[in-house]
Amino acid sequence: MAFETEYKNIKKIAKEELEFIEKYMILCIDVQKDLRTHIINFLTAPSKRIRPLISVLFYKSIYKEINENQLKALGAVELIHNASLVHDDIIDNSAKRRGLKTTANEFGNKLGVICGDYLLSVAMKIVTELESIELLKNFSETLNKMCIGEINQNFDRFKIGTIENYIEKSKNKTGYLFETAILTPFLINKIKDNKFASEFGLNTGIAFQIRDDLLNIINIDSSKPSNNDIKDGIYNAPVIYAGNVENYMDGVEKTRSLLNNYINNSDCILTNLPENIYKQGLKKFLELLGND
Repeated sequence: MAFETEYKNIKKIAKEELEFIEKYMILCIDVQKDLRTHIINFLTAPSKRIRPLISVLFYKSIYKEINENQLKALGAVELIHNASLVHDDIIDNSAKRRGLKTTANEFGNKLGVICGDYLLSVAMKIVTELESIELLKNFSETLNKMCIGEINQNFDRFKIGTIENYIEKSKNKTGYLFETAILTPFLINKIKDNKFASEFGLNTGIAFQIRDDLLNIINIDSSKPSNNDIKDGIYNAPVIYAGNVENYMDGVEKTRSLLNNYINNSDCILTNLPENIYKQGLKKFLELLGND
């Protein structure tokens, strides 16, 4: 509960930008009425909007202002994330998401797959219309990596891998989309000096994935399926550190240390940003990531 309360306070810093992104996403949805209603309800249901939020905060901490094209591109990032959720719900056979019936539960797996693909197509259409070759290239590479991450995870089921392989999977599944989100406003405005943005996005994305995997096994985040990864043969950091499935709780503390390492990496990058409310919002977000 503390996470939700504190996070809402951080979101207030970028309230106008997040409202613009949500309204823009809705305007881009143009499909058959019943499905459109479902998609809009899904997109507007309470969600964290983490990727666009930290992107807006990072960019505004440096440049103070962010324009509509940059926000439209962040809408595309959020659509990609939501498309991945639609597909994940099919893979996980989930009945609900954000308190609503999942697309597959409402319309069946076939239309669920198509719906996820549709959201991806809308995202790429937005990027194409913004006429940024660099952004289009970045989006394409990120989508490729996200798919590779899921494919490799499937083939590695019921295998205890290495921490190095786990970090690589976390980059592919989550880290690179966080990196893309942070880089998006820079790429739209053709700003080349974005090394810190890239590093912050990737480290924060990896930290977010580690935290998500940790919560999955210690059953704290009630808004998501819990303790299902091990059952499905997806052996993440706690199992890897424990060395076996039976005593996976033995790996929890080392997983927390791993999480804190990536949070600290991101926090160190923030020392390069000027002191303002946006930087403080980012620092508070990193603190929340480190708390169960």
